[in-house]
Amino acid sequence: MLVKIKHKCFFFFLLFSLNASFVKLWASAFGGEIKSISAKFSGSQLLQKVHKRKELVKSVKVEEIDGVKLVKNLAVKMEEMFRKKAEATRRLVEAAEEAHRQHEENPDLQYEYFNAVLINEVDEEGNNVELGGEFILEPNDHFNNLSVNLSHSVVQVPTNMYNKDPDIVNGVYWSEALNKVFVDNFETDPTLIWQYFGSAKGFFRQYPGVKWHPDEHGVIGFDCRNRKWYIQAATSPKDVVILVDVSGSMKGLRLTIARQTVSSILDTLGDDDFFNIIAYNQEIHYVEPCLNGTLVRADRTNKDHFREHLDKLFAKGIGLLGEALSEAFTILNDFNQTGRGSVCSQAIMLVTDGATEMYDDVFEKFNWPERKVSLDLAFRVALLFCTVLTATHFFLNFLLSLHFFFRSKCTF
Repeated sequence: MLVKIKHKCFFFFLLFSLNASFVKLWASAFGGEIKSISAKFSGSQLLQKVHKRKELVKSVKVEEIDGVKLVKNLAVKMEEMFRKKAEATRRLVEAAEEAHRQHEENPDLQYEYFNAVLINEVDEEGNNVELGGEFILEPNDHFNNLSVNLSHSVVQVPTNMYNKDPDIVNGVYWSEALNKVFVDNFETDPTLIWQYFGSAKGFFRQYPGVKWHPDEHGVIGFDCRNRKWYIQAATSPKDVVILVDVSGSMKGLRLTIARQTVSSILDTLGDDDFFNIIAYNQEIHYVEPCLNGTLVRADRTNKDHFREHLDKLFAKGIGLLGEALSEAFTILNDFNQTGRGSVCSQAIMLVTDGATEMYDDVFEKFNWPERKVSLDLAFRVALLFCTVLTATHFFLNFLLSLHFFFRSKCTF
């Protein structure tokens, strides 16, 4: 038997012999397991019982199926299904854009809406609470037997936000125009399930209307802006090279904060993004040596893999940022020209306690005059915050800055 073993960047192959009786035993056990699974999920035994009934034997016949035709028919049906979903989304986008364009912001606007948490709630006197109101809910099989309202949508506002904040009220007011589109979409395509609109202001409009229930502490932690689908839609795909200063000045707490900063940057990246991490002092060190000169997709597996390598960083020597910047620009340029990666935004994140030069020659060579790549000094900001704030407060501020940094479009 030939076995392949991977160790770091190398593959090893081992060749050894097996007793024939062991192989036969394994094959027998494997075959029995496959038979058991197929019998359980294919319903073959039930079909055999039905076919044994004499009155059905004469009516049963075997037909040959054209596999190619079957696949083509399936492709046509899938294309039609996705077309309907895309049309429903397009109608919502157009309605939202038009409603927002027609609306004039009014800081004094007063508007009662169906709050997802407060609907059907009453006060001590039995009256409907503000932003609640009577909201008819009926069980519906199409929505997993949840009690819903097919005529109206509801609005959820994060617990840490004021329900009647002017920005929230204005947004809820103009987005009310989406309610009719929600209903029309569902009537046109009954296979649709949930439809919703997430606002940058924080509120979340959901159709069909359904009541939300807080936890035992009276809190609903949901914020649409933190959901993966919102982040991917609100930020353009990006290629990111993270440069980490590991010179002697980064010893101790500074290197610890640098590791945490890089880990937080990775948290902001999604599956549509590509990245790599380079540590530098007087030399350039790829955090993952097997992936030098390229970028990898920012999926969970790759990000966790790089996080493991961050613990192997140690500080020594002097920091020569110029060579690291040149390497980062080269990677981004080469990767983009081959049509790989996000083919959109590009950025270099610099994690350092300070730079001694401006490195105009590097920027003139790689990034001027178009300025296709954005450069952000992450760790220098980190040190400033950490002198006056706790680590938790720092990271909240730091991630907030990253959110706005990465909301840039495909040109810089």
